[in-house]
Amino acid sequence: MKPEKQREFELASRFAQFRHKPIYVDYNATTPVDPAVLEEMFPYFSESFGNPSSFNWYGLKAKEAIDQARSRVADCLGCQPHEIIFTSGGTESNNLAIKGVAYACQYRGNHIITSAIEHPSVYMPCEYLRKQGFDITYVPVDEYGIVSVDDIRNAIKNSTILISVMHANNEVGTIQPIEEIGLMSKELGIYFHTDAAQSFGKIPVNVDDLGVDLLTLTGHKFYAPKCSGALYVREGTKIDPLINGSPQEFGLRAGTESVPSIVGLGKACHVISSSLEKISDHLLRLRERLFEQLVSEIPGIRLNGHPTQRVPNTLNISFPGVHAKELLAATPEIAASTGVMSHSQPEEISHVLKAMGVEERYALGAIRLSVGRWTSDTDVDDIVDYLSSRYFSLVERKTA
Repeated sequence: MKPEKQREFELASRFAQFRHKPIYVDYNATTPVDPAVLEEMFPYFSESFGNPSSFNWYGLKAKEAIDQARSRVADCLGCQPHEIIFTSGGTESNNLAIKGVAYACQYRGNHIITSAIEHPSVYMPCEYLRKQGFDITYVPVDEYGIVSVDDIRNAIKNSTILISVMHANNEVGTIQPIEEIGLMSKELGIYFHTDAAQSFGKIPVNVDDLGVDLLTLTGHKFYAPKCSGALYVREGTKIDPLINGSPQEFGLRAGTESVPSIVGLGKACHVISSSLEKISDHLLRLRERLFEQLVSEIPGIRLNGHPTQRVPNTLNISFPGVHAKELLAATPEIAASTGVMSHSQPEEISHVLKAMGVEERYALGAIRLSVGRWTSDTDVDDIVDYLSSRYFSLVERKTA
């Protein structure tokens, strides 16, 4: 049996013994679609199915829906609707931002600055450009995963055309000093991009407050459907399209728009606009409840990331003396993520924890628990019970 099939078989066998689904605490990986979002999307799969580029009743209805969605996203970010470009998600948005600026501005420079803990959808485009002759600088982070504004300033050259630093890290949740970097980049006339995939929908994200020229959103991180996303492009920013064809999305992203996905993205933003503070408070309360209970149950737990300067839903903790994969395998009642790259052989610690200087013994025991809008107090209490009991069983087995 092939390794992939063997793994699928083992997972299916492991979960078959449970009558109920595992408790989901992997909201940083993806979120379920909000029922209100799904309801608003549904008509655009059937009766309102028109092509928004068609000048007939069906096309105009579709275009009207896209215009409304664009306004909703813009309202959330504090920008103008024409500064929103709809994409298929965060990866495309990041590629469009980084490659688009690189190609459009290579006449005046070829240097790009980013951080050592970026998501692969930023890191890989930078590496692609490096192979094409661009000069890429990866600025380090401290033990909390925070980049130094001074380090970025010291990395700037006459040839620097773009700075790209994520707003919040996907693994540890640490929030970067984006406002300070934004002020500096504006002062020096350098374009500034931030990947806000993990911050949007959890904390306020306003493009003028942050001082960014480009900002990435991905819908499936905030209860919109997968394959929905947007890139904010400040008016006047020079950027080349990556997909060429018809002039959709102001000429920056050719191709017939996925109207249901865009409508869903707009509705999810509308929900955030009206209830962000309530959502954020709920997430923070549950995260702190989870952390406090785990600390009281298991001695020696280590927090990875900044103690307070984190998005409110993210808790990355190392369990001493065990491997995270073993602990999660022994606890199929919960769905979470580890700090080890899941597809690598042999096991490789995540580049984020490496960059933060987390010791291997702690990094191998790191688990990311990310709560969401539908996580409950009961869920938190059950997670603590499951993890603590399985943890002590594993430790006992290792020391026997």
